[in-house]
Amino acid sequence: MTRPTPETLAHTARRARAGAEPAGDVDSTAARTAATPAVPAVRTPAPAQVSGAGSLVRSLEALGVDVVFGIPGGAILPAYDPLYDSTVRHILVRHEQGAGHAATGYAQATGKVGVCIATSGPGATNLVTPIADAYMDSVAMVAITGQVARPSIGTDAFQEADIQGITLPITKHNFLVQNPEEIPQVLAEAFHLASTGRPGPVLVDIPKDVLQAPTTFAWPPTLGLPGYRPTLHPHGKQIREAARLMAGARRPVLYVGGGVLKAGATDGLRRLAELTGIPVVTTLMALGAFPDSHPQHLGMPGMHGTVAAVYGLQKADLIVALGARFDDRVTGKLDSFAPDATVVHADIDPAEIGKNRHADVPIVGDARHVIDELIAAVTVERAAGHDSDLGDWWTQLDDLRNRYPLGYDEPADGTLSPQYVIKRLGEIVGPDAIYVAGVGQHQMWASQFISYEKPHTWLNSGGLGTMGYAVPAAMGAKVGKPDTVVWAVDGDGCFQMTNQELATCALEGIPVKIAVINNGNLGMVRQWQTLFYNERYSNTDLGTHKHRIPDFLKLAEALGCVGLRCENADDVDKTIAAAMEINDAPVVIDFVVGKDAMVWPMVAAGTSNDEIMFARGVRPAFDEDDI
Repeated sequence: MTRPTPETLAHTARRARAGAEPAGDVDSTAARTAATPAVPAVRTPAPAQVSGAGSLVRSLEALGVDVVFGIPGGAILPAYDPLYDSTVRHILVRHEQGAGHAATGYAQATGKVGVCIATSGPGATNLVTPIADAYMDSVAMVAITGQVARPSIGTDAFQEADIQGITLPITKHNFLVQNPEEIPQVLAEAFHLASTGRPGPVLVDIPKDVLQAPTTFAWPPTLGLPGYRPTLHPHGKQIREAARLMAGARRPVLYVGGGVLKAGATDGLRRLAELTGIPVVTTLMALGAFPDSHPQHLGMPGMHGTVAAVYGLQKADLIVALGARFDDRVTGKLDSFAPDATVVHADIDPAEIGKNRHADVPIVGDARHVIDELIAAVTVERAAGHDSDLGDWWTQLDDLRNRYPLGYDEPADGTLSPQYVIKRLGEIVGPDAIYVAGVGQHQMWASQFISYEKPHTWLNSGGLGTMGYAVPAAMGAKVGKPDTVVWAVDGDGCFQMTNQELATCALEGIPVKIAVINNGNLGMVRQWQTLFYNERYSNTDLGTHKHRIPDFLKLAEALGCVGLRCENADDVDKTIAAAMEINDAPVVIDFVVGKDAMVWPMVAAGTSNDEIMFARGVRPAFDEDDI
């Protein structure tokens, strides 16, 4: 087994950078870090003589795992025998990519660790995309893979792949188990690493002969993670400095990322925002962390964000970033981003602080603790009479919100508007449902035209942008939240990558609902071809309009689902209502929409946020003093 060290516990791209964490005395640093990790056990089974495979399954049971997503194969097959009698539910997917995304969707919806299982070689490599997806979006996932027997490792044996080496850059940590006695400890450490600090995927690779070997299962194990101590509580000095800046800023913005959701800090965020009156922007990964309907919410920033949110960040004199990473889709051209802003950057991962944008006040800590301590410090500042007047700032922002609201034009050719479909879906289904999106135009429209009022109601592939994410992630979310309505908003391109998992949903009794926004093309690619490639539509027509190949209605029925089709605005409401009435089978709606709709506003890749376009050929008019 490879034992974690301080150097290997995080990928080199996320190692703490020198100076990223503020200096402090030894006692305060110790107080701010996690204590010696406890085994996250919910059951304490008696010791037993079992095989390595039996130890694996008993470890999963002891860790409280209720479901795993996977496909058996030769190297992992020994694990499937004790799994047959286990309390852990196994969901047999149709492709390992589906298993990985389902585990991610389950984790995002529930806050628990998602688990997927695959065999060696191609089974393991099919998990690479969902592992990378989970890594980019900081999702707690444990991937368990079979490996060829220990004597065969390194010999190019049948179905051998160095999955540990392959996934080293895209996992928080990974293990190759060498002895069956180590299995309980490795599993406990994997779950602890995946779910604490900055969450992320952990791979556990187990050779077949280790699974077959006899061993003694004993629980709980002792964890050996001496180099892993995530900083949870921030330095008081940095908190006080941030509060001082917030009290004195004239144009501040709270820039909220997905870390706030992962920390369970949404209630605190609302208290902080309302205490200070500061405008809030929520990234694509943070939708639902702050209610869309709240008067202080400017919307989503970035490439397809609202004009007010983009302008707010760009012209701010203070940005308080909470669990966000200043990624390129938010900042645009980095050297022109928010030129006059002082930056307070709070993140649990010190490697993120200063990575893209210099942080004037770096704060390392869990977002919940950071926000709670900011509330206390700001309260002290206000009690001392230090509170800035944000009236002029809000006048500017409200003017922009009123002049440049999110909207769309009805298609000139009379076809169904995709924005209208998604807007009505959100209005009819309501804010209590979970919405899962694929990647592309439909993802952006779903982020813009559905109102997210509650945390963990919006799931998507934000960092990696994985086509094919939606269907299996929706499946995982529905398994984790069986009493919640789960809708996937997918594109006709994305849908064709992983729709085979609807067969899994049909057979396993997982009644997800899929809205396919069928514009006949790879929509976002076509939009870029329209704008930047002189309307030369090279290889973006999918044939789902012209030839109706595949016919999504027939495909849905073949996969054991109820298939519906909607082609005009008059039928949208009743079609959605019909889908909502069906709760004993998956439902697929083929919404046949126009091919020419575009996502606006837009900041073209590589350009400054100052160059945001409200619509094609329409640039927002700002007062010269504002620019």
